[in-house]
Amino acid sequence: MRRTERFQPHDVKREKRADGSFLLTSRHALPEHAQKTGDWLHKWAVDAPERVFIAERSGQGWRSETYAAALQKVHSLAASLLARGMGPNTPLLIMSGNSVDHGLLSLAAQYVGVPVVPIAEQYSLIEAAHPRLVHAIELVRPKMAYVSDATHYAAALGIDAMTGIEVVASETGGNTKVTSFATLLAGSDAADVQAAYSAVNGNTVAKILMTSGSTSAPKGVLTTQKMMCVNQVQLANALPFLQDRPPRLLDWLPWNHVFGGSHNFNMILSNGGTLHIDDGKPAGPAFKRTLENLAMAAGTLSFNVPVGYALLAKALGDDKGLRQKFFADLDLVFYAGASLPQDVWQALEAMAVEIKGEVPLMTSSWGLTETAPAVLLQSEPIDRSGIIGAPLPGISIKLIPDDDMRCEARVKGPNIMPGYFESDAQTKDAFDEEGFFITGDAMVFVDPNDPNKGMRFDGRISEDFKLLTGTWVRAAQIRMDALEGLAPLASDLVVTGADREQIGLMVFPNLAELTRLGYSTEDFDGAMTCPDLLADIETRLSTRAKELATSSTRITRAIVLSEPPSMPDGESTAKGNINFRKVLTRRADLLARLYTDTDAAVIKV
Repeated sequence: MRRTERFQPHDVKREKRADGSFLLTSRHALPEHAQKTGDWLHKWAVDAPERVFIAERSGQGWRSETYAAALQKVHSLAASLLARGMGPNTPLLIMSGNSVDHGLLSLAAQYVGVPVVPIAEQYSLIEAAHPRLVHAIELVRPKMAYVSDATHYAAALGIDAMTGIEVVASETGGNTKVTSFATLLAGSDAADVQAAYSAVNGNTVAKILMTSGSTSAPKGVLTTQKMMCVNQVQLANALPFLQDRPPRLLDWLPWNHVFGGSHNFNMILSNGGTLHIDDGKPAGPAFKRTLENLAMAAGTLSFNVPVGYALLAKALGDDKGLRQKFFADLDLVFYAGASLPQDVWQALEAMAVEIKGEVPLMTSSWGLTETAPAVLLQSEPIDRSGIIGAPLPGISIKLIPDDDMRCEARVKGPNIMPGYFESDAQTKDAFDEEGFFITGDAMVFVDPNDPNKGMRFDGRISEDFKLLTGTWVRAAQIRMDALEGLAPLASDLVVTGADREQIGLMVFPNLAELTRLGYSTEDFDGAMTCPDLLADIETRLSTRAKELATSSTRITRAIVLSEPPSMPDGESTAKGNINFRKVLTRRADLLARLYTDTDAAVIKV
């Protein structure tokens, strides 16, 4: 049984313009919205003062803060920031991961107009990634930086770029040069917090979010209070159940990324819900911690990436008690980052029906850091993965066809960034002559005759390439199809073939799964050579090839890489995205081997 109530049906207006482009808008009106994140905190501190807002693991239980306590601490922290002369031109850099103190300090900065700059904790913890940290520091020039533990982050705190920046830590480790978080919590009687709060408006910059840097040096996305507030009322309009009862969420997604830090965090805050911080991750031993946390604090909402749901589906299938806990109150299963494999989708559906007799809304969305992030959302129940939905209220989407089906997407609306931090040239290049943000993403209509059926993501325009024959290759769709066909052997892959005659794959293996399946991980100069593994992949790709007839989609060769993508060398971003160009450049020798028929590591299909 699939739920059909409590969801906003799509109502899309599609207009074809004289230049051949389309404009998509929602006929649903944009509701009134809060002006700043502090408005939400004030509302729930009054309406639900004793309700837990945010919690993190502490020993065998949770350290939690109610809405009333959170507002009081935010006020005190804000006073300390003001007493240090901080304001719109003195950003706060946050170098460590999700935590209660991280959340409170971020809200305090936003409360009085201090921009928050959360960066991936890997930039601080991995020495080879310190250049990314230096780039962020030199770009935004923060007055203060926060880490959860000064000892744990000591290497990053000692780099030259940190000179002159006040460091605040929840755990100082006895370092007298570091200000304790408790000191900030003491506040300051000299600061006029109310005046600073009153001066904050929708145009105030709340965050400077660093882009992933997958195609260029990371840019600072100016994220205003209005962008975040509008996006939450857009989401609540499309998902009315968010306001039926306070949502609950156990979430690991990092707050330096717009998905975890703006979409999910603000969804809980704006709707008066409870956020339990998951200190596990969908990878290796850390996933056991996630399962432990889930047994203690299951939610009404679930957000994850496809690999996380694949692990979760298996764990839930093996544990009926955990399955009951997970699905009992679940309203939403939301995936992002890639398409959810259909077998995982169906497994989650079947377990949901088993436990509660119905399927929660299983869906995805589309957006970018520059869009706060949600632009499209699939708010109607469907039975398959890969659909990203229809425009949210207040947004205009311009679709520019590049053939009969595929369109480049550009967007305009109140949740779109005003620009990049101190980069007029990049800001100018990001918008077209009509003021639409140029996303670089492509999409197609699920049903060309009915825009209410939604859109399907069809990759990045810049990832496409031509074969020597002149045939265009849609690399993103091939990548998604190949990942599904090679699951669980492949963790990611790069599609090759630019200026060559054939399409190939450079496969990053899922080493944990290979070990579990008994495959050898021996390699030869960067490529795996296990005969059984290569035969398995060859069989899967051959089966796929029989279903395809065109050179633009047929994979003819593959090579399995023994070294995972390197973040310090730019092959992957902190969010786990692959920089395809960097992989192809850095591993040019392996790319050349891939197109050598005599190499024993090459799988020929």
